[in-house]
Amino acid sequence: MPTSSGLPTLRVFQRFAIPMSVSDDPRGARTPSHPSLPESHGEPATPPRRQVLKLGASLLAVGGSSAMLAACGGGGGGVAPGFGPLPAPAPAPAPAPPPPAAPADTRVSSFALAVMPDTQFYARYATAAENDQYDKRFGSAPFAAQTKWIAANAKALNIPFTIHLGDVVDQVGKPDQWKVADAAMKVLEDARLPYSVLAGNHDVLNDVDYSVDPNSGTDATRTLANEPYLQWFGTERARRQSTFGARDASGFHEYHVFEAQGQKFMVLSLSWRISDAGIAWARQVIAKNPTLPVILVNHQLLNIAADGTSPLETDYGKMLWEKLIRDNDQIFMTLNGHHHGAAHLTKTNDFGHQVEEMVVDYQMAYQGGNGLMRLYEFDLTHKQIKVLSFSPWVPQKPAATLTSFDQAVLATPNEAFTIEMDFAQRFAGFNKSFGTGSATIDGSLVDRARAMILANYTEPEVLAQRPASNPDDYPKVANTLAHWRFFGGTANQPVLPGTVIADVAGANPLHRDALNQGGIQGAADGDIVWTDDRHHLSAAPGSVRFLNTDKNVPRLSYFLTEAAAPINGQTLDKGYTVEAFVKIDKSWTSSKQAWMNIMTRDGRRGDLAGYQGGDPEAPPMLFAISSLREVQWEVVPSAAGARSPKTNWSGEVIADRWVHIAIVNDPVSHDTTMYVEGAPVLRNIGNAPGLATLSASSPWVVGGGSWDGARADGFFGNIGEVRVVGAALAPAQWLTARAG
Repeated sequence: MPTSSGLPTLRVFQRFAIPMSVSDDPRGARTPSHPSLPESHGEPATPPRRQVLKLGASLLAVGGSSAMLAACGGGGGGVAPGFGPLPAPAPAPAPAPPPPAAPADTRVSSFALAVMPDTQFYARYATAAENDQYDKRFGSAPFAAQTKWIAANAKALNIPFTIHLGDVVDQVGKPDQWKVADAAMKVLEDARLPYSVLAGNHDVLNDVDYSVDPNSGTDATRTLANEPYLQWFGTERARRQSTFGARDASGFHEYHVFEAQGQKFMVLSLSWRISDAGIAWARQVIAKNPTLPVILVNHQLLNIAADGTSPLETDYGKMLWEKLIRDNDQIFMTLNGHHHGAAHLTKTNDFGHQVEEMVVDYQMAYQGGNGLMRLYEFDLTHKQIKVLSFSPWVPQKPAATLTSFDQAVLATPNEAFTIEMDFAQRFAGFNKSFGTGSATIDGSLVDRARAMILANYTEPEVLAQRPASNPDDYPKVANTLAHWRFFGGTANQPVLPGTVIADVAGANPLHRDALNQGGIQGAADGDIVWTDDRHHLSAAPGSVRFLNTDKNVPRLSYFLTEAAAPINGQTLDKGYTVEAFVKIDKSWTSSKQAWMNIMTRDGRRGDLAGYQGGDPEAPPMLFAISSLREVQWEVVPSAAGARSPKTNWSGEVIADRWVHIAIVNDPVSHDTTMYVEGAPVLRNIGNAPGLATLSASSPWVVGGGSWDGARADGFFGNIGEVRVVGAALAPAQWLTARAG
């Protein structure tokens, strides 16, 4: 993690700005405007002071002329002849105080659901195998913090049910990760708080994406007795939940029925990935419960677009829409994780009714998600669903460990929003008796939860990021050794061999190498093409796309520096920053593109003096994507003597989504920290000075690498910009920042 020895203070950046059909009033209700009526704080019809004036006027009228004469006098004596002095008028009685206004009744009929997105890293990095990172640094761990918070506050927040979105663990074959998950979820069981759970892609032995192969990788193709998920969260455990309805024959899919405010709802949780038989079972469950509103839960359904906020439909989600959702009016809401970030989409089913789809997953955020979860309040009185995104773990952290990434409550439009829903009207087609229920809750539950979370915690400063206004709108920094920006050609046309990519810094241009060098077979001009696609925070107005890469042929194309380029001899001993904007192709597979390289330095690292590590055939620097789609930064330090490679790892990076990667090496401690989309990863390295090179003529390679001297492991996807700087840069100096 970042140290105090030279790395900059970090700030969280807002990346979310999705427009939604939500209430404009932060309290959740729109206030109608009546310009023809007085404001509620205006003057009453007869205020007390005006009553006094009216009373004085009436007394004057009763006294008549006698009173007038007494006041005016006659002659010099001041008393009217034949009359004694007039008695002083009785004082006007004080007006009766207005009756006290009846207190506004703020009670509503409302309940909340707790939602736990992907907990995979919480389970992984709380194990001894991963150095028990959470407890050692913070004295607590996020997985258990979430369930303990739910257990402690379920009564106060009227939480009848909790939903887990899958990816319970990160590595399905690691029992210690399942033990962490088991202990965390047992907190809810001990508190007698029911929950649903499902298997994500990390929870099954054979992880196959629907877009890659829609037929294999479903529950129907598994050997059920071998699946760890069923051993740890099997049917017998699920049956102990008071809300449990049933599981399907595979044991991967389940439904629950909970009651809140006098109304019943179904939660239908479908694991990764469901077979046609599983869908048939789900349809039967709905048909057998024809009056229940259904919340459909999957691990994958909705994705997030490249802007980080807009909803993006997936092939799997479209399949579920066609086969399960669109003609089942009872399904009014869907929840899923898997895709990193948050988005919301409203669709219309065959009955003309809205279905609210929501994706939320924080695993690529700071600390593997930083304990972030959600609360969905169902306000039956005001006909709204209110969404709160928050972390119960952040306020528990020791003050000395807090950074600007420690946001306890997220306030961006796609993290805090309200959905207008007339529940009785929406459910009338299948449940005409659905009612509001008793108004037993005092005020908004999400407001109450927010206040509870922030009661003893002050949020750090948040800076918003904005896209570049022009191609030059990025920070120019000293000590830039090379800055390659891949744009300028006609979209979808080949980047021909020999094409030069200028170095903004001037001294180290790249060129596309000739085809089929170093053992490559079948490469063609069209294997690299220009595109207008880019990361939303990159100032470069385009990228290049690497196509047809296959490590088994091998087929790849790439760029490299000239043999005499000055950067070839650089060892960056005084700290460095390497940045890249990349997007993995949506058709990526481990079998064809595992260990593909974003950038390398040529040579065999086993030929370095003093090398003692494994894989001597590999290059001395690997900036790559692993077989699990993790970002790998593996380097041999430049220091002389005995040395071996050191490696930073990210979590899984989702395909078909742009990411910005920054690797920052501290000039004093030589600790190296990797950042993905601005957040530091969990697996970083220390005491790694510089970058070893075989010789001053060993090129840097972008989009490819080598193995034992032969070309290998080409990139598959888009690369937008790459910058190498001989200094540790602060986030405000990265390519995601603006020139001002």
